[in-house]
Amino acid sequence: MNDIRRTILWVIFGFSLVLLWDKWQVHSGKKATFFPAPAVATAPAPETGKAPGDASVPSAAAAATAGAGEVPGGAAAAPEAAPRQNVTISTDVLRLTFDSQGGTLRHAELLKYADSVHKDKPVVLFDESVHRVYLGQSGLIGGGFPTHKTTMTALPGARELKDGEDQMELRFESPDMGGVKLVKIWTLKRGAYDIGVRHEVVNTGTAAVSPQLYLQLVRDGNKPEGEQSTMYSTFTGPAVYTDEKKYQKVEFKDIESGKASVEKSSSGGYVAMVQHYFASAWLLAEGIQRDNFLRKVDNNLYAVGMITPVGTIEPGQSKSVEARLFAGPQIEKRLESLAPGLELVKDYGWLTILAKPLYWLLDKLHGFLGNWGWSIVALVLLLKIAFYWLNAKAYSSMAKMKAINPRIMEMRERLKDKPQQMQQEMMRIYREEKVNPMGGCLPIIIQIPVFIALYWVLLSSVEIRNAPWIGWITDLSAKDPLFILPVLMTLSSLLQTALNPAPPDPMQAKMMWIMPLVFSVMFFFFPAGLVLYWLTNNILSIAQQWIINTRMGVPPQFNLPKFGKSTPAK
Repeated sequence: MNDIRRTILWVIFGFSLVLLWDKWQVHSGKKATFFPAPAVATAPAPETGKAPGDASVPSAAAAATAGAGEVPGGAAAAPEAAPRQNVTISTDVLRLTFDSQGGTLRHAELLKYADSVHKDKPVVLFDESVHRVYLGQSGLIGGGFPTHKTTMTALPGARELKDGEDQMELRFESPDMGGVKLVKIWTLKRGAYDIGVRHEVVNTGTAAVSPQLYLQLVRDGNKPEGEQSTMYSTFTGPAVYTDEKKYQKVEFKDIESGKASVEKSSSGGYVAMVQHYFASAWLLAEGIQRDNFLRKVDNNLYAVGMITPVGTIEPGQSKSVEARLFAGPQIEKRLESLAPGLELVKDYGWLTILAKPLYWLLDKLHGFLGNWGWSIVALVLLLKIAFYWLNAKAYSSMAKMKAINPRIMEMRERLKDKPQQMQQEMMRIYREEKVNPMGGCLPIIIQIPVFIALYWVLLSSVEIRNAPWIGWITDLSAKDPLFILPVLMTLSSLLQTALNPAPPDPMQAKMMWIMPLVFSVMFFFFPAGLVLYWLTNNILSIAQQWIINTRMGVPPQFNLPKFGKSTPAK
């Protein structure tokens, strides 16, 4: 039964890795290796009623008929109020560039975070270049009103947040269009990644108007630079949060194929674009009615956004709508303080219920130790203490199996031609020795979700990014440059195999040695923080197994592999 138990565990482990590899291929934009999906025919985009951000501008009549539930379309081209220009403004954490066409955010640098590829440059989130399209846009629909296509005037003002100042403003004003003027006021605060955006709508005409405001994020469907070459992959794409359906991720391919489905109307939530470590999101105050939309805008360009009514505005009157645009790192405490559910853009998947308390504990340990590497070591140590009795039960069962293994081997050799009698004799030995061959299996299975959750905590936490540990490990989110940790992890896995009871079947015994070598190859490309976590877990497991074996009178033995030619059992 011991060899059966091990076979089951290795089959489960191997199949899990196959599924993970398949998902990596899909997330990396490649075809699935093992479970390819059937090709989906893509419907051609309609010619009218396109999402804002599309290169073409529908007619004014089409824009005028757009309702709250429709995807907004552009308006007629605006008269030029001023030459189109870029305006750059910076705080202590952000350097932003706005396009006076629509007052659009077209470039955002996160000054506190170095780029993963170009270490001497800050992370670029929003951008409009040959390499990346990622924009924050807003405008009005419901008539020939100003949109993100309207050239606006940037009013004079400060362009840099100076020492002693807590906030600054950047104002854009549109020309009159359809009897409406739009004033867009961006407010940046010291140390903040959420940017206030007040849309003041002024009725300059002679009749009442009822415009609607759209807020959208437009992005290309490519992975961030540097992530495509990694062995692991995380989600990149839009997300929508509503009170009804909570957090919903949407793949770019689902938008293109028309399979994307989100809550269309809500009175709370946000729309976001998510990538590894960073995110952007449009936020409206809770209680404001809004309609959410997802669209493919152009070739490899996708939009996620929401539309909210401004209300009826009488001639000479004005109304304003307050919104915020978040553009920054996925730091849970910051996200939680900005909007309900915004912390979910840091995605732990179906293990969120376990991952969030693990992150909380890791963060507390870092506050005490001041080093993320040692915090990882301490967290694994605490988990080992928490699971001590479960592990003790598993290792005790393995020690008993190891003690009776000589009897099992002798019996198998003696009865190798009588399989039924061999099975009966094996069960008799187990009963006499009071050994449960599956006793070491269940305690380990119970812990697997916890350690997978910890894996996702370490993979998703931006705090680990560019964080040093000791000596040669200067970035726990990057692979070990000298491959020292992966080598030690491989050796520890082999040592664990040597300490475990050798399976009676020679072929299974060989597989027990080959499998750790095969799986360890992946760890040479994993982030150093993840390898450190696995290495620490292996070392502590070996120490606990050694102590338990010694206490039970089963001296630790190294069951070295025998790769010579063996005679299979008949």
